[in-house]
Amino acid sequence: MRRNVPAPGIFLLLAILITGISQPLWAHAILMQSKPAANSTVKGPDLPIWLKFNVRVDGSRSRLQLNGPDGSAVSLEATKQTAPNILESRATGLKAGAYKLHWQVLASDGHISRGEVDFTVN
Repeated sequence: MRRNVPAPGIFLLLAILITGISQPLWAHAILMQSKPAANSTVKGPDLPIWLKFNVRVDGSRSRLQLNGPDGSAVSLEATKQTAPNILESRATGLKAGAYKLHWQVLASDGHISRGEVDFTVN
């Protein structure tokens, strides 16, 4: 009795396809750490902002916006990058309440990524 066994080349083709499909998932900037941390409670009124990504990001083309408990939205300017995968800024005059930091970064491969960090000021 003879069984049909796939040719060895089919395994190579499958490996190439799987690798090719998964590569775009790694192309985007992913937030690895943040200060303030997501869902944390911090002291105000002044707060350093620090975001660390898995890849290099273009600080000059990145955007940070802080939404306050009263519905206000303030654009934050990123300071000079201390490392290629770090964005830093500073928020001042924060009052107690829930905040949402929206970030948009341009990764070194040209892909734009967006996300948010929720935190509370007490």
